[in-house]
Amino acid sequence: MSEVVVWIADGCIVCDACEEEYPEVFKVTDDTCYITAESRTDGGFDTNEGTKSVLKDGLDLEAIQDAAGGCPVDVIMVEVGGGSDSASETDVEEPAADVVEPTATAPAVSAEASTDGDRSLLVLSGSQSGNSEEIAAKIGKLAANYSLEATVKGMDEIQIGDLAGYQRILIICSTWGEGEMPDNAEDLWIAANTDAAPSLAGSHFSVCSLGDTSYEFFCQCGIDWDGWFEKAGAIRITPRVDCDVDYDAMADAWLTDALAHMGAIDGEGNFNEEVVAVLKEKAAGGSKKAAAGSAFDIPELVGAEIQVNARVFRYDPISGQSGHDIWRCAVPESVSVLELLRLLKATEDGSLTFRDGNMDDPTTAISVNGRNILPGRVAISEVVRDKGGESSLRIDPLSGFDVIRDLAVDHSDYQIHLANSKPWMHAATRQGTKVSQGIIGAMDSVTASTLHQASDCSSGQLLHASSDTVPHNRSYIGPAVIARLWARYNDPRTSQKGKDGYLATIESENGIKAEADMSSIYKSGRAWEGAGPSLLEAKTKTLQDCGFTGRHGKHVWWFSETVKLSGRLNETVLAGATLGPFGMAKNAITGVLPRMLLGFTRTGGPMIRDLQALAVPPASVGKMPKMINTSVDDHHEVVAIFNKFDRRF
Repeated sequence: MSEVVVWIADGCIVCDACEEEYPEVFKVTDDTCYITAESRTDGGFDTNEGTKSVLKDGLDLEAIQDAAGGCPVDVIMVEVGGGSDSASETDVEEPAADVVEPTATAPAVSAEASTDGDRSLLVLSGSQSGNSEEIAAKIGKLAANYSLEATVKGMDEIQIGDLAGYQRILIICSTWGEGEMPDNAEDLWIAANTDAAPSLAGSHFSVCSLGDTSYEFFCQCGIDWDGWFEKAGAIRITPRVDCDVDYDAMADAWLTDALAHMGAIDGEGNFNEEVVAVLKEKAAGGSKKAAAGSAFDIPELVGAEIQVNARVFRYDPISGQSGHDIWRCAVPESVSVLELLRLLKATEDGSLTFRDGNMDDPTTAISVNGRNILPGRVAISEVVRDKGGESSLRIDPLSGFDVIRDLAVDHSDYQIHLANSKPWMHAATRQGTKVSQGIIGAMDSVTASTLHQASDCSSGQLLHASSDTVPHNRSYIGPAVIARLWARYNDPRTSQKGKDGYLATIESENGIKAEADMSSIYKSGRAWEGAGPSLLEAKTKTLQDCGFTGRHGKHVWWFSETVKLSGRLNETVLAGATLGPFGMAKNAITGVLPRMLLGFTRTGGPMIRDLQALAVPPASVGKMPKMINTSVDDHHEVVAIFNKFDRRF
């Protein structure tokens, strides 16, 4: 059997999660977590960080790994070494199937990247709201599929003279205001129109321009850059595209074509048109090769190979059994999580079920090492957890949805809530502006940018699952629906009748009032960073309209009163004040508040600890006395309250 060593690193927050998962190995003390004597070959009882004692045979390795993966601060270290018994580990989670551990390998490719010629590609983004930056990042991830080595930079991260060092340049630039350059592109544009601007003869370029047809100078900045590169002597490899606010489809088509054309430029700067179709099929997963005798050979670019323990959730709806299968894989670090799942399905277990699609398909969302992601967009190197030199990857279905089979979930709840909210546009009659394309509505740039950011979300399913409330309250319409309705409510193009309808849904019992803690949404990632502020604004509006009634309103009201009366925020007094006048009175009668103010403890420890405050107060630093218990409907509301008082939870 393999030798397993477990130890606790510095930073334990004594949260009890590991002990609840596997009490035979973990024991939480007042200060940290210990590895139990019964589980260790040396019989010691400490963190095991210094001795690194091997665990006894017969312990459940997967349960230990589950505890390590569930640690909120990642201080549980697990190291698996070779032993005399080579038998494979088994998954003993009940009722789970046996774990299989074959080695999955990537398709045969050359071990090293080709060094024949220059394969560099410069990707420049001029961005105000982040859309151009997002497209540039996507190109950076896809470039290797076209045998290119991409360097992605904002226009404020490069000097104008540096452009002469690249023979392949892709530009993505948005237009701000009335034809103005984005903030991060302004300095580069000024430098480009000085005598310091270099000649780009021999370089190849293509431009994707983002804009809004409601403005007179539609995509003007992209047009300007396109003209400048041509004037500087560069060769336009594909035509410029001008994208409206719904840019996804057009931008994807452009980058696919532009990358194939850029990949068809050899190391000497010569364009080989016959290779374009080959590269497109290669990037799509085909096996087409360059014609025999072609002067251009497509190099294989392969990232460094890493060893990964992939623990994939499995669920059989017929038998009702669930568990995790474990595969040890050797794959390039640039492989996406979705590509890894495809590889496992093709080479190891054809019954593995997950939602497949393109890299931007919102329905493919899954949870990887506790992080909700679109698996086609994320490389395994971005999400693996390295514990003791071994990379682990725990792949689970998206939370908040019913599991159909394995990683495939049913999105019906989200779709039903979205349909019932009636999110479609209720337009108002408004003034228009006559431009060359016809009569269109007008909107100031600040409002337009704010609306775009508030409604910009790569996957509604991901945003829905980011709420900790959704798994506990299936009637809650969810943050994705609320964020969309709030954007509609603030849209000046919306009629008053439409606004009233949106607000009624937002302020309903299953609307924003049902969200217990919005911090989980803020922490979920930048893919929907505009949703957090939108939900906060919606909640503030709801509390104001409802007169601060209900649990949330009472908390806000008493918080305000405490600060106003004392002139300062005292967390101890606040804890009692939020209970309301009757709760405060009861605490005062039972002695809780005086004990808190005087520094006494009431933690169940030795009696002497309660008396220490008489000599050296306060003895209760970092401890919370027992307080009045008030009933709550769901456990997640208790978690939300603790999160407010102690950020370590």
